[in-house]
Amino acid sequence: MNLTELSLPITDPTWIFLIVLMIILFAPMLFNRLRIPNIIGMILAGVLIGEHGFNLLARDSSFELFGNVGLYYIMLLAGLDINMEDFKHNRKKAAVLGLLTFSVPMVLGLIVNTSILKYGLATSILLASMYASYTLISYPIVLRLGVSRLRSVSIAVGATAVTDTLTLLVLAVISGIFHGSSGESFWIILAIKVFAFGALILYTFPRIARWFFRKHDDTVMQFIFVMVLLFAAAGLMELAGLEGILGAFLTGILLNRLIPSISPLKSHLEFVGNAIFIPYFLIGVGMLINLNVIFGDWGAIKVALVMTATALAGKWIASFITQKTFSMAASERNLMFGLSTSQAAATLAAALIGYEIILPDGSRLLNDDILNGTILLILFTCTISSLTTDRTARRLAMEEPVTERDPDGNQEKILIPLANPDTVKDLVCLSMAVRNPRINDNLYALSILYDSDNSKAVNTANRNLDTAARTAASAHVDLKKLSRYDVNIASGIIHTAKEQEITTLLIGLRRDTDSRNPIFGNLAVNLLRSLSCEIMLSRLMVPINTLSQIVVAVPPKAQFEAGFGRWVEHLCRLSNSLERPLHFHAHQDTIPLLRSLLEEGPRRTEAIYTAMEDYSHIRELASELDDDSLLAVISSRSGTISHDSSFERLPRLLGREFTSCSLILLYPEKYDDSGQSLS
Repeated sequence: MNLTELSLPITDPTWIFLIVLMIILFAPMLFNRLRIPNIIGMILAGVLIGEHGFNLLARDSSFELFGNVGLYYIMLLAGLDINMEDFKHNRKKAAVLGLLTFSVPMVLGLIVNTSILKYGLATSILLASMYASYTLISYPIVLRLGVSRLRSVSIAVGATAVTDTLTLLVLAVISGIFHGSSGESFWIILAIKVFAFGALILYTFPRIARWFFRKHDDTVMQFIFVMVLLFAAAGLMELAGLEGILGAFLTGILLNRLIPSISPLKSHLEFVGNAIFIPYFLIGVGMLINLNVIFGDWGAIKVALVMTATALAGKWIASFITQKTFSMAASERNLMFGLSTSQAAATLAAALIGYEIILPDGSRLLNDDILNGTILLILFTCTISSLTTDRTARRLAMEEPVTERDPDGNQEKILIPLANPDTVKDLVCLSMAVRNPRINDNLYALSILYDSDNSKAVNTANRNLDTAARTAASAHVDLKKLSRYDVNIASGIIHTAKEQEITTLLIGLRRDTDSRNPIFGNLAVNLLRSLSCEIMLSRLMVPINTLSQIVVAVPPKAQFEAGFGRWVEHLCRLSNSLERPLHFHAHQDTIPLLRSLLEEGPRRTEAIYTAMEDYSHIRELASELDDDSLLAVISSRSGTISHDSSFERLPRLLGREFTSCSLILLYPEKYDDSGQSLS
């Protein structure tokens, strides 16, 4: 395109994409200085460049495409970031809030629409349903501030599915009535399609995803696979007569357990969405807003003010009733209100569909005033939602207490010796799941070399370290690479652990174990004799994100060991990262202490407790374990309080009886010769 051919709006794809990228880059810089949330900044930028602003860009098919992807992305990330264990506890609260955010605005809207705006019944019902729906526009704020797993967020996110489903059903019914398809057959066909496509998604997607993630560990392939599932679910929901956003949200929930927060794939999904697709969607919403209606159309202003006031009042009343019903704090009510206030996707869809419906008298079901008022409603509610959510989330983030089950957790350092290239990613992912996330530099990867090693061995060691560092970096975790020449592997690990003051040593075990080939050899024996730190010997048969359960065997008197608090904390972090409950088999004297540690404070970990007198019954656990299970066996070193002579036979027993499941054999840290614990 020559300069002489330049005209507004710009239609050249290169310049369109350049302008959008510049907005995504510079808008946050500007609006952060003005203390305006980035979400509002993107919407206002869309207003300025759109046809109702400076007319730089037209809202062409690229904004519809990328905007649709951005909207699906918001719903996908919302589903992925729900803490499923918390959601189970809060599902009743989420259902109550969802029903209230639908019913209260509906009732309030019907009264206002018929008495103040003087609309007919059909128009009033559809318009009232628009007050009820909401889009999680401000969800990226709680994600960025690290409070996305608070129960108030889980409740608001879960309520989205209830509210938007009911809203879209109202839209489907209204649309069916005016298109002559609201008879008995309409309801039967709609119910059959929703049930069939919903069952297809619920049954097949988790199974296909688990199989795929086991077979393919390339993050790019996994990312594309998630996108395929996302759009397949959205498309199936649209075929069923509902909106694709429900399919996107359902995909996030179904993949939730397979894409934990510590996985590189989760980081890549968030990065791409927050960098491109979500800003594109927000800019596209802004381009719809016509600020000229504020100055030239009193009817639209009146409708917009009434719509906004009714929608805000309905959402605040719903949040208030939920708060009082379940005795929640005022800050939780404000966060639920902030998240449930923003109107965008479903509201706009309903407005456009209602605008296209022609009544028998030739008028539109939703007239021009309602359409323009809807655009202003989107601007007002998104602004209020973003400001409320940002202010409340910041306050809650600063109020969140920092509690550790391990009192020495701030001194944590985890060392991962690397040898087998096939296990590097699994070991790093496991270390990220158990590490203290509040410490930036607590992971170390080590390669041991001999003086006689050739260049091939050196290159392999360097590749292992680079793979470990890339895996950690893709999840925004720093990993320090260490390389050491020593007389043997055990000596190199021991010297490094002492020099770096390592608190946890994580070692990979070979997978081909049987009665003739015990689960570990002389290396582990030498390390246990020479080091006092916690040692975790792991054999991961499948990627940790595909594990279905975590079973923990605890010996009697384990609570008297120096490292009791540390290993409990590590398993709790693993449980919370993977959102799998811990199933403890422990002595009846140990269970109360485990229960008190797991249930203290806001960082409650789900667990099941079964009494087990000693390890003579450990073979019985094989019946409840399958290929998707992880068995964590707590052992101890010779001479410690909980040690028993039968522990010497544990490695061979585990290698013989538990050949198919993943395994962690954990030796807690012990007191050193001075009578002090390592840390």
